[in-house]
Amino acid sequence: MVFSRLKERLRSGHQGFPGITGSSASHAPYGSGSAYPVSSPSGASSASGSTILPPLPISTTAGPTHLVDVFQAIDTRPPPRQITNRSDHPASRLGIVAQNNPISTNRFYANLFLGGQTQGVWTHPYSVSWSHGSGNAKSWGMGISQIDEYQRAYGPQNTALPGSPVQYFINPLGIQSIILSATQLGDATVLTTDGLEAFSVNANLQPQPNSRSSIKFPLVQGMGFVTGVYTDLQPAIQSSVFFRNVVKSGSPRPGVYKYIATLEDGKEWLIYARPSNGQDPSFNLTSSTLLQGQRSWSGLIQIARNPAGATGNAVFDGSAGAYAANAQVTGGVSTDGTIATYQLSWNKAGSSMGESLIMFALPHHLSSFDPSMANAVTNICLTTTTKGKATAVIADSWTLVESNLPKEMGFSPWSPAAGNITHFSSNTISAIMKAASSEINQDMGAQSNLNSMYYAGKALSKFATMLYTINNIANETKLAQQGLSKLKAAFTLFTTNRQMFPLVYDSVWGGIVSSASYRDKTNDAGADFGNTHYNDHHFHYGYFIHAAAIVGLLDPAWLAEHKDWVNTLVRDVANPSGKDNYFPFSRSFDWFHGHSFAKGLFESGDSKDQESTSEDAMFAYAMKMWGHVSGDASMEARGNLMLSILKRSFQHYFLLESDNTVQPANFIGNKVTGILFENKIDHTTYFGGNFEYVQGIHMIPLMPFSAFIRSQRFVTEEWNAYFAENAATPASKVAGGWKGLLYADLAIIDPRASFDFFAFDDFDPGWLDGGASRTWYLAFAAGLGGF
Repeated sequence: MVFSRLKERLRSGHQGFPGITGSSASHAPYGSGSAYPVSSPSGASSASGSTILPPLPISTTAGPTHLVDVFQAIDTRPPPRQITNRSDHPASRLGIVAQNNPISTNRFYANLFLGGQTQGVWTHPYSVSWSHGSGNAKSWGMGISQIDEYQRAYGPQNTALPGSPVQYFINPLGIQSIILSATQLGDATVLTTDGLEAFSVNANLQPQPNSRSSIKFPLVQGMGFVTGVYTDLQPAIQSSVFFRNVVKSGSPRPGVYKYIATLEDGKEWLIYARPSNGQDPSFNLTSSTLLQGQRSWSGLIQIARNPAGATGNAVFDGSAGAYAANAQVTGGVSTDGTIATYQLSWNKAGSSMGESLIMFALPHHLSSFDPSMANAVTNICLTTTTKGKATAVIADSWTLVESNLPKEMGFSPWSPAAGNITHFSSNTISAIMKAASSEINQDMGAQSNLNSMYYAGKALSKFATMLYTINNIANETKLAQQGLSKLKAAFTLFTTNRQMFPLVYDSVWGGIVSSASYRDKTNDAGADFGNTHYNDHHFHYGYFIHAAAIVGLLDPAWLAEHKDWVNTLVRDVANPSGKDNYFPFSRSFDWFHGHSFAKGLFESGDSKDQESTSEDAMFAYAMKMWGHVSGDASMEARGNLMLSILKRSFQHYFLLESDNTVQPANFIGNKVTGILFENKIDHTTYFGGNFEYVQGIHMIPLMPFSAFIRSQRFVTEEWNAYFAENAATPASKVAGGWKGLLYADLAIIDPRASFDFFAFDDFDPGWLDGGASRTWYLAFAAGLGGF
C-alpha cells in the first residue's frame, strides 16, 4: 500500500525542471555535534515500517526552466595570506593512495584510514568492515552486514516522559553475514583507499604491500550491491553467521553467474559473479563458513541481501553485473528562487549490457522525488540502522525537487505565515531599546577574544544580531554605528588571524583548522573542541559567517575588504565545486543524507554523528545571507536549497512529531534524537543528559530560520512533554542560559509569553547564554507575535 501511494503521489505531483551541471567531485574528541554548554567560558552573561512522512507541499505547476547553478565555485585562489600553511597535521593519511584533490574528512568512509582501520563504514542499508582475522570465519576479507529491527538493542525507558520512550537504540556490530575475501589474505594483508570523493571511496585489500593481486571494493552511499573486483586471487566467500545452504541459480545474463545463499539466521543473500574470462566460476561450498572459487581468478563478485523472495530475485537480477563507481550532485534554483531541482547521478562500471543501477533511497529522498521517478521505485525495502527503511530504485540518476525554499528570509524575525517581519509597535520598540541600551555597552572584545572558535563566533554573532535589531528594527542608527565600530574592532582580531589560536591552512587534508592541537604541548586532539581534527567546522564557522554578513550589510566597505577571509571559511565547510583544489567538496553537508555530519578525523565504532540540528541549519542560513549580502547568487541559492533539504531530513530523522514512522515507535516520544550516529541514536549530549541540554542543543541559536525548521506542531509537542509547568522539566525551574533558550523557542508557539519573559523588569542576565541577547529575543518574540 505504501509503495502504491508513493507512486500515485509521484505521478500526480510537481513536474520539476531539468537540472544543470554542477560539481562534485566537540568538545569531546571522539564525538561531536554542538557539544557545548551554553554558558560562555569567558564569564560573560550567559523506525520500524517503510511508511514515509507526508511530503512537503509540492506545486502542481511546472516550474521555470531558467536556473541559477547552485554549485558554482566560490573562489579557486589560495586562502588569504594571513592564514599560513602547515603540512604536519597530527592525523596521518593512513593507507591513502596519493590523490590530487583534498580528502573529505567528515565522510562516511573515514574509519577506513583512521585508527586500526577495522571500524565500520555505513553505505545504507549495508555496512562493511575489514574483518582483520576476527569472527567465526577468522577472515581477513571485507565483512558485510545489514541489520533488521529485531536485532536492535534498546536502552532504559524514561518514565518521566509521555509514553516512556527508550533512551537509545543501537545496532549490533561485528555481524559478518557475508565476507568477500581470498585464500591469499592473511595477517600480512594491507588495506588502502583511493578515489576518496564526496559519495564514494575505493577500499583495497592486498595480500601484502605492493602486491599486484587485490580486491577493490567500490563503496558508494546507497549502493544496491556490495561489489568486490578481484585481480588474480582465489575467491573465498565466507560467513561468520554460517551457511545453511548455497544453491547455484543459473545465469541472469551472459557472463553473469548467480548463487543463492541461506544463512543459519534464515536470511537470504544473493551472490553474483562476473568472471573476466566469462567462464563459470564453479564456486564450491567447502564448509559452513567458506564458499571457495578458482585460483588466479579475476572478475567481480556482488552481494545483495534479498528480503522479498522471487520478487527480490527478479529485481536484483536485472541490475547484476553493473555497479556504481562514484557519484556527483548537480542542481539549480529557478531564477525567481521558488523551486530547486537537484540530481544525484552515478557513474556506472561493470557490465556493458545496459543494465540500470539498483540504488537504495532513504525516506527523505522518496518524499522529494520528481514524478518522473515513479516507475523507478520498487517495493524492495531494507532496514537501515538509523534512517528507517531504504527503498530500492532502478535508475542511474535521481531527480529531486524542493519547492519550499525560504528565499525571502532575511535577518529580521521570520515565520512561515508572515514571512519577514519588519513592523513593530512603539511599545515593542521601547522594550527592545531598554534592553539594547544596556547590552550594547558589553565588552565585545573581551567576550570574543577566547581560546575557542565556537564561543568566539557565538559572541560575534550575538553582537551582530543585536546591531541589526537596533539599526534596522528600532531605527536607532546612531547607537548602531557606535556598536558597529566596537564590533569591527573585535572582528579584526580574527580577520588578521591574531586570536589565541590562529587558523592555519592544513595542506595534508585540505582545510582551515585551529592551531590549538598543534600548539598544545600534549597534542590534545580535543583542543578547541576538536577543530584541528575537523570536528564541528560548520558549527564554529557558521557564527563568524553570520556575523560577517550583518557587518557587511551595515558597512559595504568592510565587506569588500574582508570578503576573501569570509569566503575562505565558507569554502572550508561547503566548497561547492571540484574546480576549487584547496578544499574538499562539501566537507560537512552530506548531499546523500540531507544533513551534515560533525565528526572529523576520529575513529568511531558507530561512525559519523551529528548532535545539533539547529546549528547545522545556522550554517546554511549564514551562508545564504552572506551570499545575499556579498552578491553571490549561487551561494545564496545553495543556502536556500540546503535549508529546505535540512527541514525535510530533520522532519524524518531528528525532530520527531508524534506521527513519525521513520524512527522506532518506542523512541519518538523523546521528540529529538539527541545524537544521531550512523549506527545508533542516543537521547543525550556530549556534555550531559539534562533534558534542557538534549532538547536545547536542537534549538540553539534561535534565529529567523528557527520557525522554518521547527514546526509549531513539533514545538507544541516538545513543550508539553518537557517544559510546561506539569511536564518533566518545567522551563520555569531551569537554571542558567538554558532557561532563556527555552523561552525564546516558546516564541514559535506562544510569542506573548516569550516576550513577557524577556521583558520582565527583574530579568536575570544569567538566563542568557553567551551567544544570546535580550535585544534580539524581544524582537524575535514580538515579530512572531505580530506586535
